[in-house]
Amino acid sequence: MSNGPRDLQAVMEGKGAYNKYATLQAAGGALALPLLEKAALEIDLGPEDAPIVIADYGSSQGKNSLAPMRTAIATLRTRIGPNRPIIVFHTDQPGNDFNTLFETLNTGPDRYAINEPGVFACAIGRSFYDNVIPPDYVHLGWSAYAAVWLSRIPTTVPDHFMAYRSAGAVRAEFDRQGAQDWETFLSLRAGELRQHGRLVVVLPALDDDQSTGLDDLLSHANAALAEMVGAHEITQDERARMTLAAFYRRQRDLLAPFAQDGQFRGLVVEQCTTSAIPHPAWLAYERHGDKAVLATDLALFFRSTFVPSLRTALAASRGASEHEEFGDRLEGRLKRRLIQDPTPARHHVSMLVVAKRAADRSSKGR
Repeated sequence: MSNGPRDLQAVMEGKGAYNKYATLQAAGGALALPLLEKAALEIDLGPEDAPIVIADYGSSQGKNSLAPMRTAIATLRTRIGPNRPIIVFHTDQPGNDFNTLFETLNTGPDRYAINEPGVFACAIGRSFYDNVIPPDYVHLGWSAYAAVWLSRIPTTVPDHFMAYRSAGAVRAEFDRQGAQDWETFLSLRAGELRQHGRLVVVLPALDDDQSTGLDDLLSHANAALAEMVGAHEITQDERARMTLAAFYRRQRDLLAPFAQDGQFRGLVVEQCTTSAIPHPAWLAYERHGDKAVLATDLALFFRSTFVPSLRTALAASRGASEHEEFGDRLEGRLKRRLIQDPTPARHHVSMLVVAKRAADRSSKGR
């Protein structure tokens, strides 16, 4: 077993699964729509003969990007009229399910380009821990539930798969990686934003007590993995390699790069808030009272978001059918545990708005 760093290739579960089950991410993103609308009202529009550029950093399969892009486009139209072109860049890792993304953008009933012939959508398959858009090009940026994923996993987490459940030297390595990646993400976006552009970032968060609000769900998933080892469905070595790159930050972690003089790479913070919201599956359970439905909804949320990453730890000798069986077995065990213990599922979410106020060429080559 290797405890060294791993580059990341896993993305959200494909074939539209993430679109269907990422309801928590949609609810968190919806909290930030007023901030995105305000940002669209305050950006510098630049020359009238140039298109407005919106960047969606970490689009996944697109469904959760539709409402934010509709909000941004509708707000911008009040300023630029009906004819000025708007380009929307959706970016994600090369392994993303871009087929579902384009299907969502072109045929989804809630697609943002309906009755908008002047809106042009495109996609870029590249990690946002690299430059993805030309310098000084983006008027308005949006990133929801994407920058929580690190560029690399620095080490494994003993007895768990989440970094926030680690301590000592292991936690220190994740803290260093988390701080470095956050600065890299901000530096690159600073280079891509136009002067007086805005970036709105939405992230799952830790509160001051080191809670995500989903601790019970994650503990059940961890116990389900232990059951799979006991049942010889996965090996102990495979389980030990299972560490997620999801790194939950506190609000003070998000603000740390700006602490010295109030700016970072020419970016300044206009707003940073953290809220707690119920998981939509729990809200539905309070209405219908069906434990099995609640367990299914939460298990499918977990599977669509996290199982592809956990699956990368399986032995290379395993075939595609065994990879699928892993997801099925983990989902089944997680459902059974959740039916027995339907505890409230809540979620902490941070929202950050930054503006580019001063030229800083040093950010572009990082």
